[in-house]
Amino acid sequence: MNRYIRRASVFGLVLLVALLLNAARVQVFKADAYDANPANRRTALTRYSQPRGNILVGGRPVTGSRDSGGRLRYERTYTEGPLYAAVTGYASQIYGTSLLEHAEDRVLSGTDPRLAPFPLWTDITREQQPGGEVRTTIDAAAQRAAFEGLGSKKGAVAAVEPRTGKILALVSTPSYDPNELAGTGRPVTTAWDRLNHGGEQPMLNRALKQTYPPGSTFKVVTAAAALDHRKVTDLDAKTGIPSPYTLPGTSTKLTNEAGGCANASLRHAFEMSCNTVFAGLGVDVGLDGMAGTAENFGFNDAGLKIPSTATRSNFDTDMNDAQLALSAIGQYDTTATPLQMAMVAAAVANDGGVRAPYLVDKVTDADGETVSATRQRTLHRAMERDTARRLQELMTGVVTRGTGGNAAIDGATVGGKTGTAQHGVHNEGTPYAWFISWAKRDGADDPAVAVAVVVEDAAADRADISGGGSAAPIARAVMQAALR
Repeated sequence: MNRYIRRASVFGLVLLVALLLNAARVQVFKADAYDANPANRRTALTRYSQPRGNILVGGRPVTGSRDSGGRLRYERTYTEGPLYAAVTGYASQIYGTSLLEHAEDRVLSGTDPRLAPFPLWTDITREQQPGGEVRTTIDAAAQRAAFEGLGSKKGAVAAVEPRTGKILALVSTPSYDPNELAGTGRPVTTAWDRLNHGGEQPMLNRALKQTYPPGSTFKVVTAAAALDHRKVTDLDAKTGIPSPYTLPGTSTKLTNEAGGCANASLRHAFEMSCNTVFAGLGVDVGLDGMAGTAENFGFNDAGLKIPSTATRSNFDTDMNDAQLALSAIGQYDTTATPLQMAMVAAAVANDGGVRAPYLVDKVTDADGETVSATRQRTLHRAMERDTARRLQELMTGVVTRGTGGNAAIDGATVGGKTGTAQHGVHNEGTPYAWFISWAKRDGADDPAVAVAVVVEDAAADRADISGGGSAAPIARAVMQAALR
């Protein structure tokens, strides 16, 4: 009898151990897979059973939550949704999350272990905490100035604080209202179809996710390379580069919109935006030197996160001299996001240092206690300090004497560079108008803001499109807002 009891006990023990092992496998090792299974409604029911934490601008929430009374109970709401859509993104019961709503989803939904008093235990039990808050670096006045400046035009604005990398404005137009995508039901699916198939791509974040040929704004990078590589040592010395300039190895002649570009000095060429001088300087510097300088500004970096991932800006590392000449004036395959070009302007204003751009100042729990704060850091040194100071001089000359006069601000030193970028087959597309700039209050030690503006103004007369005319006034409005 005792033998049968022992066998039954051992068998029961084996079953118990097997049960515990399987429970551990399900709870610990397979939990993520089961959570992600579309058939598992429990995760979604739990996720939307409480209000989502808020995203704040200037200490004020620009998001909220609404009790729908449905099974997926709490729906996202947005204050001034189109104004901040390029920052917040959307949070939808049907279509998931995007941008900051996606990058900080675990904090906002309350599933981040850092929100719990005992993070390790909460990570195992997957207990949900009240949603935390995400405090952004956005300056409300600069954001509004950028949004209203673009108005009905298609384009984007990115503005950063040069000394820190804080993103002060991030705007993309046309925009959309993320309120339309919150919740469930036919209105949400109808809105999704309209926003994705209307042709205007309002959900495309042009400031962060879209690249454009930077045109003449890229001449800031070429000038930095020419100065750092000692191809130019005197801003006022003649460069010896003819106009027109024959692209190396071809019979194609590159010309200029402005006059006085033949054998022009770097200062004159920069202020008048002479294509020929910068094409020649790019070839003189060489492919390795140009690519190295571009990458020091942030080009060819596919890992830039703010915390949403920015699209990689491109400068080719394999091309012939004719292609290099065109790349040096921001054409051929050279492309950049508005955020990247704001980083270029910021590096000049910051004496050559490229600070990592960031959108989240800090994350707090529901009681306002800090969970994490972003640490400022330097990504690269784009150029020598002396080169940066000579570029500050050149960019200031563009605003005071050159093509960027529309960006001038009383009581402030402003540096800028215009650009009109050709694109499309045989350059048949309507040109993009660019302006990049920075501003410092008179008497201040540090620059307050660096801005990049791109306008895709398909409605404008082609002859009227220019960086100085279309984009510079928008940059000035953003800089004025940031200087207050």
